[in-house]
Amino acid sequence: MRIAFHAPMKAPDDPVPSGDRLVARNLVAALERGGHEATLAARFRSYDRGDPERQARLELVGRRLAGRLVCRLTDPALRPDLWFTYHLYHKAPDHLGPAVSAALDIPYVVAEASVAGKQRGGPFDRGFRASLAALARADLVVTLNPGDAAGVAPHLRPGVAMLSLPPFIDGAPFAAARRDREAARAELARRFTLDTGRIWLVAAAMMRADQKLASYRLLADALGGLGGAPFELLVAGAGPAEAAVRSAFADAGIKAHFLGEVPAGAMPALLAASDLYVWPAVKEAFGMALIEAQAAGLPVVAGASPGVASVVEHDATGLLVPPGDAAAFGAGVASLLNPRRRAEFSAAARRRALATHDIAGAAARLGAALSETCESFRAARSLPRFLPRSLH
Repeated sequence: MRIAFHAPMKAPDDPVPSGDRLVARNLVAALERGGHEATLAARFRSYDRGDPERQARLELVGRRLAGRLVCRLTDPALRPDLWFTYHLYHKAPDHLGPAVSAALDIPYVVAEASVAGKQRGGPFDRGFRASLAALARADLVVTLNPGDAAGVAPHLRPGVAMLSLPPFIDGAPFAAARRDREAARAELARRFTLDTGRIWLVAAAMMRADQKLASYRLLADALGGLGGAPFELLVAGAGPAEAAVRSAFADAGIKAHFLGEVPAGAMPALLAASDLYVWPAVKEAFGMALIEAQAAGLPVVAGASPGVASVVEHDATGLLVPPGDAAAFGAGVASLLNPRRRAEFSAAARRRALATHDIAGAAARLGAALSETCESFRAARSLPRFLPRSLH
């Protein structure tokens, strides 16, 4: 199947790393693993931070680009069988997919859509309404965060299917890194002067002045309350808020080892060499790094939210604590400094990550849903448009 792929929030080949980019790349990889040809339809980014005038300009640009895409994709050699849009919401509406799929008469599929009713009439109203219009055109919605389904369902046409697909990764590199854990640990200890006799805590996230910085600050407060417990803290990430992040740990009396931006290919070794993943996940949908950590055998301590709870099983693969509660977070970390308890969580984390969040299973489920959607779409098109008068 030839699939036109679009990510209005951030294209999969965007140079700036983020969870959105990772999910987009994983979706493309899953489609290709299923034997489909997934082509990036456009790099047009509709993301906006709340400027109605800019939203209007983006919508106009989107309409023009959609028209050009229709002209180009009518070529039989380029015409897709299906349009697939990832991450649709009020800040990043899809101005391309609905128009192109309607013009080409192909199914329109959306993954990770969300609806926040409080945005109606506010500074994101234009994007909010555009997102609802796109959902009304959808032939299949793939939900990665279970918390989104209830808000999306009322805006779909009757009979449109929703596929609940847990977020996923390619678990093979993380499983392989776990087998080479001791070598990776020794190398990191040499490079960053780490004590291999201590527990290694690790956190990995971009350093932005938003909820990421809030998470870093909460983490610093939590670890600062542990009273000098023997651990090493490794922080992977970079960004404009790095100075504020460093200051937060220094103020809390925590000596953190800042590794900078770690390439994706080096993350499995870093995680496998560590002992415990710690991340408050303030206002995060689910956190792909939490899945990667568990695949590498790390228990997780994270802030509880519906999305995070869908990827971390409390008291089995990690501990979920009340959001924003530094004391509870610190207590969770302290309880997993116990090596026996941590080992039990580690084994469960690996099993669950590979069983529930691996790309092989996701590719099979996604491929089956897309095939069924295309079959239903074609069947609906083959029905007579008008009933004989005697049947009215």
